Amino acid sequence: MNALEVLSLAPFVPSGEDYAASRKFFADLGFDETWENSGCAGFECGAARFILQNFVNKEFAANFMVSIVVPDLDSWWAAVNEKKLEAVYVGVRFAPPKNFPWGREVHFIDLAGVCWHVRQPE
Repeated sequence: MNALEVLSLAPFVPSGEDYAASRKFFADLGFDETWENSGCAGFECGAARFILQNFVNKEFAANFMVSIVVPDLDSWWAAVNEKKLEAVYVGVRFAPPKNFPWGREVHFIDLAGVCWHVRQPE
């Protein structure tokens, strides 16, 4: 009998209406684009990994949430805040780090309208 191997799967994230702008936005956030093929791109920052898909569905995006972990939340937030991305990308919104009962997080809305919860490892 074969044992099952548990895989760590990256979340798929919709790009919204402008796939190229969405790719640039995530690069500006500090994610490294590790690959791109046929309307999908892989991004990572430390332990945080996701796949951006050239996909437009506003209802889906508005009800979709991504939770990721970055190596150092304060350093990540300082670098992101310094770039003033809300002025560069229309519709993007950021909230600074906030303490919640489950930990400290930064929340932001991306170009597709997806809500992100960014935290550091516990």
